[in-house]
Order: sequence, then C-alpha cells, then structure tokens
Amino acid sequence: MKRLFAVLVAMLLPPAGARAAAPVRIGVILPRTGPEAPIGEEMANGIKLAQEDLAASGVKVEIVWEDDTGKPQIAMSAMERLATREAVAGVVGSYTSASTSAVARIAEKYRVPLLVPISSKDEITMAGQRWVFRINSPASFYVQALLEMVRGVGQPRSAALVYEDTDFGNSAARSFKAAAAKLGIAVLAESPYSKGSPDYRSTLTRIRALKPDLVFMVSYIADAILLMRQAQEIGVRPQAFLGAGGGFTLAQFAADRAISNHVITSTQWSEDVRWPGAAQFARRYKQRFGLDSSHHGACTYEAVRILAETAARAGGDRARTREALRAGRWSGLLGDVRFEDFGGYTNQNRHPILVQQIFDGRYELVFPAAVANRKPVFPYPGWK
Repeated sequence: MKRLFAVLVAMLLPPAGARAAAPVRIGVILPRTGPEAPIGEEMANGIKLAQEDLAASGVKVEIVWEDDTGKPQIAMSAMERLATREAVAGVVGSYTSASTSAVARIAEKYRVPLLVPISSKDEITMAGQRWVFRINSPASFYVQALLEMVRGVGQPRSAALVYEDTDFGNSAARSFKAAAAKLGIAVLAESPYSKGSPDYRSTLTRIRALKPDLVFMVSYIADAILLMRQAQEIGVRPQAFLGAGGGFTLAQFAADRAISNHVITSTQWSEDVRWPGAAQFARRYKQRFGLDSSHHGACTYEAVRILAETAARAGGDRARTREALRAGRWSGLLGDVRFEDFGGYTNQNRHPILVQQIFDGRYELVFPAAVANRKPVFPYPGWK
C-alpha cells in the first residue's frame, strides 16, 4: 500500500526539472521615510523594475524591504533582522554613507553578501571586508572627474568647500582637498554644516568675499536646493558651482531653474550614455512612474539584478554567492561591472564617473568628451 501511494504521488508531481525553483530572498535597506525618502523612492522604483525583469528571465525574487529612515542605528537593526530572522541570500543597500558603513560591519559579522548601490564614502570598500561589494564609484572618483572637466575648459586657481558634516560630505571634502593640492588649487574656505541646517547665509557671505573660482558642494536634496537659493540671494558668483552627486543629480533640483541653471555635477549614470539598455530604462521608468530617473534608480536596479541572478545560481547559499560575485563579470545599465581589489579598495567596481551640466531644467552630459552630448558652459554666466 505504501509503495502504491508513493507511485500515485510521483505521478501527480511535475517532473523535477519542471518544478518552479523557490524564490531567492534578497534584503533591501533604504530610506522610505525621513528626509531622504525621495531618493529612497527612486531606489525602490529601480528595484521594482529589476524584480519584473528578473521574473521575465526566470529568476523569481522575493524582496524583503527595510526602511532605515537614513539613520545608522536603524540600518544596523534592519541588517541584523535580515541576516538572522529573514535568512536572505544577500542584501542591497543602503543610501547614506553613514548607514552603509554601519551595515557593512554587520554584513561582515554574519557573512552576508552586501552589494552597495549608491553610498560613496571611500572607506566603505577600504576596510578589507570580504563580504562587502560596491557597484558605484567612491567619492574620490567624483572629485577627479569634476576637476578634470573644469581643468579642461579653464584654469581655476582657488576653491571653497561647503559640505554636510556626514560620512558622505567628509569623504568627498577630503578627496577634493587632496586632489586640489596636487593641481595647485588653493582651498580658501572649508565649511562643514549640520545636515538639515536652516540657514547658510553667513557661510555664503564669507565665500562671496573670498571670490573663489570654484564652489564645491556636497549635499542631499533639501540642503542642495536651500544652498543654491541662498547663494543666489547673497550673490555668490564663482567660475563654477560643482555638486558631488547627491541632491544635485535629482530632477527636483534641476526643475528649480532659477537656481540650477549651469550647475555642474558628477553622476554615476545618465540616460544619454551608451551603456546597454540605459535609454530604454529611462523611457520605461518615466512611463511607469511619471518621473525622470537619476543614477539612484539605475544603480539600485543593476545591484538587485546582479545580486539576485548570482544568488539564484548559487541556490541562495551565501558563501557561494560571495564567491560568484568575486569571480563574475556583467554588462548592463552601468556598462561593464566587475568587483576588484585595487588602490586600497576591496570588491570595488571600477565604474566611470560622468559629469553633467544643467541647461534649463535638463541634465546634459558634458564629460568625458567621448560620451558628451554638449559642450560645458564655463565660466558660470551668472544668475537668471
């Protein structure tokens, strides 16, 4: 009787090769509430598109969402849950460098592959951690691209730095000062500020008096807009306003044309760049969400795609997923992706930085010359 029952059960089940594989579980940590929620929304939108494309290719992904509100302590608790209770194959996140730095330590502790899509603090991939990978370029790459661009069209000799006193801001400021020293660009003022400050007028008044050739800014979206509005009010007029990605790359910033026109910013991605699927992704994102995508959506899309495909092939095993990330190569929205050890970095993708300038509310690629679709305007022509 038992043998007959077993035969009947076997007849009812589909062949082993036809059975649907269990979905791979991927944890995601990003700010869905709080000051950085607009960027968290872009990241979430990119994840939703990646999940659809993965399903179409036969990779079923279950996303376990965590909201860190942009705060490191909350991010750490989220990572603990994902690593222990949720048993995810890997994690993508977070957004702020402070949160990601904290999460990276937890990932290393529990041996969970962490793929960083956005955070740019150099030190995130400079601690020799074996389980932490980064798809985007670090802050020092932002600075190198910006200075190379402006040095190609002018001869700036001085700069002022205005940056938030966070991991992101401090890392970018250190990189700028080091690069400026090598190029003979004098840093006349260095002004860190508390994130979310209500007033920058005293700082900007001091900068106006110093008349630097460059004003280099590191800010998330709310601060980026307020800084430029008050710079206009005070009458700051350098040869160039330079933004280190962050809030200077968002459609919300560009849409404020009175303050954003001719601002130059570094970015990880653009819909105009000739990487496989970049233009199609931009059109699809706009049709689906009614918004323009910045690099936040594209980088997070690609991070989830790569981690999910890799984890699925590894059967959800964390160690095998880590090994496959180390050995793999991919091509897509961000061009070629490969995680390498170089220049003090571990598991870092050598991703090229792009430079954009805003023209009447639209971002245009101005550097490198090989991919640019418009020549930069330099020096800054003044406020409208």
